[in-house]
Amino acid sequence: MKNVLIISGHTDLSSSIANKTILDTLSKRLPKAEIVKLDELYPDFKIDVEAEQQKLLRADLIVLQFPIFWYSAPSILERWMEETFRHGFSHGSTGNKLKDKKLILSFTTGAPEEMYSHDGAMGYTLDEFLACFRATCRLTQMEYCGSIYTCGVSYGSRTTPELIENQKALSVEHAVRLIQLLETL
Repeated sequence: MKNVLIISGHTDLSSSIANKTILDTLSKRLPKAEIVKLDELYPDFKIDVEAEQQKLLRADLIVLQFPIFWYSAPSILERWMEETFRHGFSHGSTGNKLKDKKLILSFTTGAPEEMYSHDGAMGYTLDEFLACFRATCRLTQMEYCGSIYTCGVSYGSRTTPELIENQKALSVEHAVRLIQLLETL
């Protein structure tokens, strides 16, 4: 498998079941992948741009792992992108360092999937919420390779040991689907 970089954009993995389980599973099953936990590295949101850009340069496949917060990526992942995807590095007349790298979105939602539709409570599909990532790929000349997601894994749906185990099982399945996608690229 090519060089895989997994960026965890959860703002507090210590309170997570789904994203933490996904990352733990990926760590065990993809031991050569580089996993970056932004909440641990940058709790103050002061991103080490040079270090993060070096990680991007080494990667062939980039996975953004995050929960959907307010219809987008969490603030720490947004900040990481703002800082590392700089003009002259990722885009612009001299910025082609991400060209031909592959990007996969791997995310979770608290709400059930059926709520993400034109007739559902959210009013939009999940795919429509991801347009900014596809636009980023276009600007940076990365190849958008799709998304793997699991819905309905909110804090409110893990109130019993059985529900927690269910979330963990769903999250392991999520990680397996992500690995299967990575193996095709």
